Amino acid sequence: MAANQATARDQTPARQQSEVRQQSEVRIIGGGLGEGLAGENFTQAFRNHPAGVAVVTADAGDGPVALTATSVFSVSVEPPLLVFSLSDRSSSSGGIQGAASVVVHLLGAHELHLAKLCATSGVDRFADRSSWDRLETGEPYFTRVDTWIRGTIVGRMRAGASTVVALHALEARLPDADSAASPLVYHNRSWHGLGEHSRIAG
Repeated sequence: MAANQATARDQTPARQQSEVRQQSEVRIIGGGLGEGLAGENFTQAFRNHPAGVAVVTADAGDGPVALTATSVFSVSVEPPLLVFSLSDRSSSSGGIQGAASVVVHLLGAHELHLAKLCATSGVDRFADRSSWDRLETGEPYFTRVDTWIRGTIVGRMRAGASTVVALHALEARLPDADSAASPLVYHNRSWHGLGEHSRIAG
């Protein structure tokens, strides 16, 4: 009986190690120096990573263009730099790449309609003439958006089927601190609004 019990105890760590290995095999995909992670697995990983939502507008001389972007983020304060990416599949990509300057609108949850409009293919995103205007410097912008940043393009880098654009911020419209809207976030193929209901204490 004692011998049997000893055998069971001896096997327990090995069984636990096996379970850990099995869990690791389920969770870790790819690795090594091969061709890289499969596209569907890469997409799945980022599907659970939320991102802020922005609309980028520009006019390279052929009329205003706009697109919705979830790849905008700041990279430097001095100098003030931000980046975003443009997919080759976007019909507005060429117009934005050809412009010297753009306006990046950082959207709140109440501006969801604009995010959807500029993410829809085959529509005139500037059909409602009352919703947009031009800055004194010529760039088109959506007048009702609380926060936007105008800047000049200072760098472009090809990355797969996209172009990463670096922007030097020159001018901004900022909301009052007391009236800051709930940010619009895109997560797992759906739109979300952040607010006190989503705050985690700690």
